[in-house]
Amino acid sequence: MTEFKHLSCESAWQLMRETEVVIVDIRDELSYKTSHIKQAIHLSNESAAAFIAAADKDLATIVCCYHGNSSQSAAQYLASQAFTQVYSLDGGFQQWQLQFPEYCQ
Repeated sequence: MTEFKHLSCESAWQLMRETEVVIVDIRDELSYKTSHIKQAIHLSNESAAAFIAAADKDLATIVCCYHGNSSQSAAQYLASQAFTQVYSLDGGFQQWQLQFPEYCQ
């Protein structure tokens, strides 16, 4: 089984500048609507099956949650669904917003 990798906010920023990535935000809908990483897709239990069916599983996929804890199990789940490059964002959206507020919407 493929494993996910941890990714710091700095490394995520660099990866986003170098290649096409998919960012999925697994926080609750209200938190996502309030602010999220630009280009992030809100992923919930209800939307996961459709996302997995439609996704390019070979693109780097970064999973974001509040603090970097819940994203680990979500990233592992995506890895088990044949995603080849899955990352859990260390520090989550809270850390991202501190470091890259200009790249939030």
